Amino acid sequence: MAINHSLFIPLFVVAVATFCFSCYQRLQLVAVGASENRFDNPAERLAGMFSYAFGQKRVLARPYGFNHFFLFWAFMLLLVANGAFLLEGLFPSFSLAALPAPLHHGLEFLFDIVSLVALVSVAIAFVRRVLFPPAYLGNDYTSPRSGEALLILAMIATLMVAFFLLNAAQIAMGQPGNWKPVSSAIATFLDGFSGRPLESIATVSWWVHAVVLLLFMNLLPRSKHMHILTAIPNCYFRSLDKPNVQPREEFKVGNRFGVSKVEQFSWKDLLDSLSCTECGRCQDLCPAHNTGKPLNPRRIVHDIKVNLLDNGSALKHGDRGVVPLIGPQGEGSNHEDALWSCTTCGACTSVCPVLIEQMPKIIKMRRHLVQEKARFPEELLNLFENMEQRSNPWGIAPSDRGKWAALLGERPFKAGETDYLFFVGCAGSFDSRAKHVTVALATILDKAGVSWGILGREEQCCGDSVRRLGNEFVFDKMAKENVALFKERGVTRIVTQCPHCFSTLKNDYKQYGLEVEVLHHSELIAKLVEQGKLKLPKQADQGKIVFHDSCYLGRHNDTFEAPRAVIKAATGKAPVEFERNQENGFCCGAGGGRMWMEEQIGSRINLERVKEALKQQPDTLCVSCPYCMTMMEDGLKDEGAEQVRVKDIAEVMAEAMA
Repeated sequence: MAINHSLFIPLFVVAVATFCFSCYQRLQLVAVGASENRFDNPAERLAGMFSYAFGQKRVLARPYGFNHFFLFWAFMLLLVANGAFLLEGLFPSFSLAALPAPLHHGLEFLFDIVSLVALVSVAIAFVRRVLFPPAYLGNDYTSPRSGEALLILAMIATLMVAFFLLNAAQIAMGQPGNWKPVSSAIATFLDGFSGRPLESIATVSWWVHAVVLLLFMNLLPRSKHMHILTAIPNCYFRSLDKPNVQPREEFKVGNRFGVSKVEQFSWKDLLDSLSCTECGRCQDLCPAHNTGKPLNPRRIVHDIKVNLLDNGSALKHGDRGVVPLIGPQGEGSNHEDALWSCTTCGACTSVCPVLIEQMPKIIKMRRHLVQEKARFPEELLNLFENMEQRSNPWGIAPSDRGKWAALLGERPFKAGETDYLFFVGCAGSFDSRAKHVTVALATILDKAGVSWGILGREEQCCGDSVRRLGNEFVFDKMAKENVALFKERGVTRIVTQCPHCFSTLKNDYKQYGLEVEVLHHSELIAKLVEQGKLKLPKQADQGKIVFHDSCYLGRHNDTFEAPRAVIKAATGKAPVEFERNQENGFCCGAGGGRMWMEEQIGSRINLERVKEALKQQPDTLCVSCPYCMTMMEDGLKDEGAEQVRVKDIAEVMAEAMA
């Protein structure tokens, strides 16, 4: 088979030049973003890249992920085969046959088998998209049967078919095919051909493979399949911490706050937008999207990309973009209702196979709306005022913070004498239902011989809600004052019953120099049980218990087993699980400041969760968070299922100790 090199070489040069220019255009847009250090800890980053990108860790978390895993690795291995193919077209003397025979034969066998794997994987993907598409593959701007998706699959299939026909024709013409089992099997169907027809089949197959390969290469940077080029580096530049902690802002005259234009995002945010695979997993898990809210984390990332592409030309020349980042619903703009629907549950960031950070982008846009535009839902006005003036959501006098402890006696925290600062939190101090949990935990600590103390009226709100809502100015003030107080009082260990306080003190306050041990009460109680410091004279009879995971305890801080261990120790049996549990748990609807807002769009998130709980026919719905407690109790009332008790794990343990 003779290749027309004089035709292929200029075609190759034009295709490669076009590909490089397209990549340059796209990646140049990433450079308009703000600076951000994602180059630290290269060893840890490389390890993560191999795990998430090459190991397909999150892809494999779902059954269909195995098909993508095979397709991904077929693609990676066939890069060598296609590289050799292109070199043969450029240099007539080049051939893998020049390699040592064992290596050459091994590669021939590998390429043949892997090409079959790729073809089968493409066929499965095609059937899935056309006949059995999951609902989350589609949304208001794309379809699982989109022309682009099907075209990409068709092009990959064409490459594999052309590869097999080329090899089969060459084998039929007398080339050895001992190490090409699939191609050799196909060659048997060409036994009736000879001479010129076989030459024609080989030539046509070679050119089809060459043209489709070059077209495929140039389609990548111009389509959503740009992720094939950017996903691996995006995994390398991932956040090494949980992305529930947002960067600090510096409050100086002349500074801007939050993000209102696409170029104000960091370069990593913009790389995220070009790395989205459009798999829909974030959309599938998002509680706001699943209850009819306008938020779709996939759409948030998509709109950032569209905005970047639409405004890119102007931005590169230093001009202002014409498509607003926050504005009326439409591709390229994020509607304010969508931004305020987020519960910051972290489901999107925990499931994304290429480690895109959707939720932090929402918080950045909220910061702009709150701090620069004073444009936020009306019910938040009282919250912000109460937080600023009295450091709690209800505006209750700070002197009332320690009243819950009246029957326990004075328990001031004293450095050097007290083991733990019990950071009670706003709910535990002021909410009538949450105060029962506070007393239960205090009782447990006393019976275990743990020395603890409180700050009383000096305790302030940790600031979780205001930070997630975008009021970074108020959070910054609270955090600085709290950290200064902790250091002044010599605090080294903290226990709290609220996952929101727990996560904020443990993670966010590190940005302010606080390095102390912070435990959620489930962790401390489980530890005390394990150490034998808690004596359980009986088992708490709570009937059939179903346990609800707090997003800020579980997904944000990987604490799944401790609360379950507490329930098992107190009752003698493990709790029943929700259908959606642990990493795939469903939010109660109160996170991200939504505790203080009404749900006026779609159905209520807490009702969705309560209905899921009632399918298990429980006697007790167990929680580990005061927000979850409120949302579950309200949901059960609305569903007329008030016979189901809602208990915190501390209350269940206290009953076993009574």
